[in-house]
Amino acid sequence: MTSETAVIDTAARASLWLQPHRIVLILIALGLVASAAYFMRWDWLPQYWEMGLMGIWRALWILAVTCTLGFMIALPVGLAQAAGSIWVAAPAKVFCTIIRGTPLLLQLWLLYYGLGSLFPQYPWIRESWMWPYLRQAWPYGVLALTLSFAGYEGEVMRGAFAGVPKGQLEAARAFGMSRWKIFRRIWLPQAFYRALPTLTGETVLQLKSTPLVATISVIDIFAVSSKVRQDTYLTYEPLLLLALIYMAITGILVFAFSRIEARIPVKIG
Repeated sequence: MTSETAVIDTAARASLWLQPHRIVLILIALGLVASAAYFMRWDWLPQYWEMGLMGIWRALWILAVTCTLGFMIALPVGLAQAAGSIWVAAPAKVFCTIIRGTPLLLQLWLLYYGLGSLFPQYPWIRESWMWPYLRQAWPYGVLALTLSFAGYEGEVMRGAFAGVPKGQLEAARAFGMSRWKIFRRIWLPQAFYRALPTLTGETVLQLKSTPLVATISVIDIFAVSSKVRQDTYLTYEPLLLLALIYMAITGILVFAFSRIEARIPVKIG
């Protein structure tokens, strides 16, 4: 790219932000922020600042762990439905149907109040190394969110694997490529590229699902907001700040996925 082209590209991007409707929206946003800062009470922030940061960190690591583990489960679940035998595809289909057909809150409570209440009845579990973890709430929240993400993304990956042209796979077999090499070099990259836009949306939805862990006493940023409202009797200030935090995290996620999508060399023809 020449310097003249770069200057033209920069000017074109700047002109997008100078459009009248964008300027009006920016002014409205600045006005809302200034009004909230001037007319609302924010004297409680120093007292809950550290707790809020811990809540944000807990929400972020729960999001990262559940999305990573969920996607690792979704890959074989989607592949089993797209190319597996009936004995493999049927259980994967049943798993996705159950997860997608029941509310996440119900799944969370079944694991925490149902499965979690069974473990204390067995002395060998209470005496094992697992008990310090099983007696806490966060493992059940992580498990529920992981299975939920795997169920939804498993169905997405099924469609992505099935959407890869079969002619490319047959051509790879004709060249003598092994099944693992075909999967690693052709099938998985193209399926991932096809699923990436939906994966972005599912990750954002997963972020919006993390506040449900507050219902089983996990202290995330939503639980911190609820505590502020209970202690100070303020309603709008903690909720507005909570909305701003989630919007900021969502914007970062969308930007990161868009950069990943732009850098993937695979093109669908």
